[in-house]
Amino acid sequence: MSGSLQRGVALAAALVLVGALGWTVLRPAGQYRVTAFFDQTVGLYPGSDVRILGIDVGEVTDVVPEGDKVRVEMEIEDDYDVPADADAIVLAPSLVSDRYVQFSPVYDGGPTMKDGARVPVERTATPVELDAVYGALDELSAALGPNGANENGALSDLVDVGAANLEGTGEDLNRTLTGFSQAVETLADNRDGLFDSVDNLQKFTSALATIDAQVGQFNTNMAAVADLLEGERQDLAAAIQLLSQALGQVAGFVRDNTDLLRANVDKLADVTLVLVQQRDALAEIMDVAPAALGNLAHAYNPDYGTLDTRDNSLGATSPEVIVCQILGATGKLKLDLDILPDVPDLQLPPIEQICTRLLSGDTNADGSLDDFNGNGVPDLQELLTALYGGGAAPGRTGPPRIGLPNVPGAQ
Repeated sequence: MSGSLQRGVALAAALVLVGALGWTVLRPAGQYRVTAFFDQTVGLYPGSDVRILGIDVGEVTDVVPEGDKVRVEMEIEDDYDVPADADAIVLAPSLVSDRYVQFSPVYDGGPTMKDGARVPVERTATPVELDAVYGALDELSAALGPNGANENGALSDLVDVGAANLEGTGEDLNRTLTGFSQAVETLADNRDGLFDSVDNLQKFTSALATIDAQVGQFNTNMAAVADLLEGERQDLAAAIQLLSQALGQVAGFVRDNTDLLRANVDKLADVTLVLVQQRDALAEIMDVAPAALGNLAHAYNPDYGTLDTRDNSLGATSPEVIVCQILGATGKLKLDLDILPDVPDLQLPPIEQICTRLLSGDTNADGSLDDFNGNGVPDLQELLTALYGGGAAPGRTGPPRIGLPNVPGAQ
């Protein structure tokens, strides 16, 4: 190969290497396209900046009106992530400078915008134009001017009266505003407790809602009570007046009889002590008193005005036995034995038992009336004669003597 050809090949290779190196260094970074829709885009043009936190991350490539909104095409460098739900806001650094689009909030994890992402009008915003501010101020001044609210001098009077009322009250107004500021600060510091109170109030109202019928009935009853008190207000007023007088008299009585009241209270303490000590007996009285009073009411005979009772202190003892006992006790009937003096240790049954056995007439169950004394007259006949006042049996003088069967030592 000739020397000139070699030099040409080397030069070409060098040019290719330099070009590749320059492309690597100077080639544009990767970008993704985002489309946003605004209601207006005054001062926004192709080439305007796209920023995040004031840092350029891309530029506006096209601004196209579409009906009642404006479509803005943007390109953002791949090195910067934008949240998928981020807002696009048109900002104006000053009144005369170009405006730019800023995305907010800053990406902090989660889905990101991809190439072709779209931001709807609901997530875009534009600044208020100065002309709109001037127009609003002009409308306000016209509404408050001589052709508006101040047509009859009302606004001027308001200003004059306000100035007169506030004159000399600067310190008071300052303290009021300061106190109001402190109150607001206190509420802010205790917002958790305030919110808890609101939540509890909401729970309370919910509980009332579940018993709405009962609450309504309660309100109706309260209204009825209020109407009743309204109708009786004169009587209530008179009663309160009399009560006031009575309380005054009571106060005077207490004041004049302090020593006596103190002594009565001391004695009352002794009485209450006795009642405490006898509480068991009192409890028993309270238990049996209703039954006793009921029995007393049943015993009263309204026809004769008497209390009808039956004395049964002798129990179920037969009347004949009782009379027999009385006759024996008075000596009209001899119930002992002739041998009793000779046998002093002889133990006789009780008189009641003797009379009961004698009245049976046949204590040994032999089918004939007993005649233990052998006088030819049955013992029962002698007893009955004595009971009914017939005197002694024939052939005898003095009280009849009745023998006893089955008595040890008796012959």
